[in-house]
Amino acid sequence: MTPHSDVLIVGAGPAGLSLAIALAQAGFAATVVEQQPADVLADPPPDGREIALIHPSRATLQRLGSWALLADTEIGTIGQAQVHDGPLDRHSALQLSPPRGAAAGDALGFIVPNHALRRSAYAVAARTPGVRILAGMQVTRVAANGAQTELDCVPALDGTSTPQRLHAPLLVAADSRFSPARRQLGIGAQMTDFGRTVIVCRMRHTLPHGGVAHECFGYERTLAVLPLPGDAEGGHPLCSVVVTAGAGDAATLMALGAEAFAAQVQAQLQHRLGPMALVGDRFAYPLVAVYAQRFAGHRCALLGDAAVGMHPVTAHGYNLGLAGVERLTAALASARQRGQDIGSADALAPYAREHHRHAWPLYQGTNAIVRLYTDARPLPRVLRQLVLQGARRLPPLQSAIVGQLTGEPPPWMRALALRP
Repeated sequence: MTPHSDVLIVGAGPAGLSLAIALAQAGFAATVVEQQPADVLADPPPDGREIALIHPSRATLQRLGSWALLADTEIGTIGQAQVHDGPLDRHSALQLSPPRGAAAGDALGFIVPNHALRRSAYAVAARTPGVRILAGMQVTRVAANGAQTELDCVPALDGTSTPQRLHAPLLVAADSRFSPARRQLGIGAQMTDFGRTVIVCRMRHTLPHGGVAHECFGYERTLAVLPLPGDAEGGHPLCSVVVTAGAGDAATLMALGAEAFAAQVQAQLQHRLGPMALVGDRFAYPLVAVYAQRFAGHRCALLGDAAVGMHPVTAHGYNLGLAGVERLTAALASARQRGQDIGSADALAPYAREHHRHAWPLYQGTNAIVRLYTDARPLPRVLRQLVLQGARRLPPLQSAIVGQLTGEPPPWMRALALRP
């Protein structure tokens, strides 16, 4: 069988498209198969999600060429983060700033709308030699147990067509945390359903945010407020609001009118940003974290949310995806240089091992934070206060928390990265 490309990628999200670009830049040919049509990929609608990016992620996007296609009004900067437990008192809040040694004026991270990341990734991938995008195609079968992988797909709007069969030495599943391709490859996943829903939206406010992000842990709801660039039309300050609540409470919040919803957010934020108003729509997403049992096998690998689907409280989902892009591309380039079959388990093992060592402490640390800060019982309430107050006084603990946010845990946390 003559391969159609070196790598078949299922899923044209930002991670899958970024991998295709990186592979093409490294001299590989990649074919991306995606169910959404090309016009939606080229101009995706807003979905309410604002993605926090760490510095290594920005560097990756700059190298791939997609960062340059983002408008200035689409890039927000997080200069500082404040973590509150209960009432918003700046004297008791944990203040998180860029680590020591950072350049003057450096930031904790950046905020970019998810639809802008999708748009820019598609724009670069569509014009990159060596990248082929099959849009509007539904994957019906994948198999990775022979000399090459096989992928069958049909037009998404016409399931009765004769399947088109593609072959390649390697197949990468990058098709969401509920990945059908991962299941067909026989790879299971550990799933944690938090029984909660996240509501995301944009809000306009009257007082400047100063580039400060707030994480407010209430006993019933968690509120995150992320600084965004000002309104392009009126110059009004804007922020991204992320409310996490139980399913019933979330349904009630979604049913509120725009003014009533804004009043609820404004009250939990204790009017820190002055009067607030909803901008655009609200979007609700169920919270389920996912960690695949393995990240690679014979002729197959997992990337992005198909490998690790994170709870958004530490904002590492897409950052892990981009880190995976770098590691998988490097592993394949190294295998090719050594004359290895890029789809062999031996060639893919370094990617799986290193990505696990990076992702596992972040995943477990994030889930531990979620469990601690969503438990309203008296003992967890005391423990979370001790954690915050201890972090204010103990630099190693604070460095661990900053490491969770920046994606660079200190060495002692990395040493705890044991295979689940």
